[in-house]
Amino acid sequence: MGKGNTYKSKRKSRGNRSKGGFSLFKEIENRLKVENLSVKQISGAYLPQILFLMALGILYIGNGHYSENTIRKINTAQKQLEDLRADYHTLKADYMFDSKQSEVASKVKKSGLKESSEPPIKIIAEN
Repeated sequence: MGKGNTYKSKRKSRGNRSKGGFSLFKEIENRLKVENLSVKQISGAYLPQILFLMALGILYIGNGHYSENTIRKINTAQKQLEDLRADYHTLKADYMFDSKQSEVASKVKKSGLKESSEPPIKIIAEN
């Protein structure tokens, strides 16, 4: 009989990247020409850049901690503000209730005073 069904991969082989393809690390190595430098030359040549990047990293980490701490303080202050606002509204409502004429009259009745049934009169002073 003839050939049977066979499976052929449609995926093309990309080949070995290190031989002819693009390699990021090879490109960086070629541009920096690292193979010609010794450890002392590398540390001396790139020391300012390394120190600058380290300083930036430390500032970045410090800024993150500072912002997190500030957010925590803001959240705490907002909770305190909500509590104080609730207390204010409660005290204001109590004050408004206690300052009604009927409430004042009932509280003053205990000390022997009574509410006047006559309306107040206006006194006009002549010069």
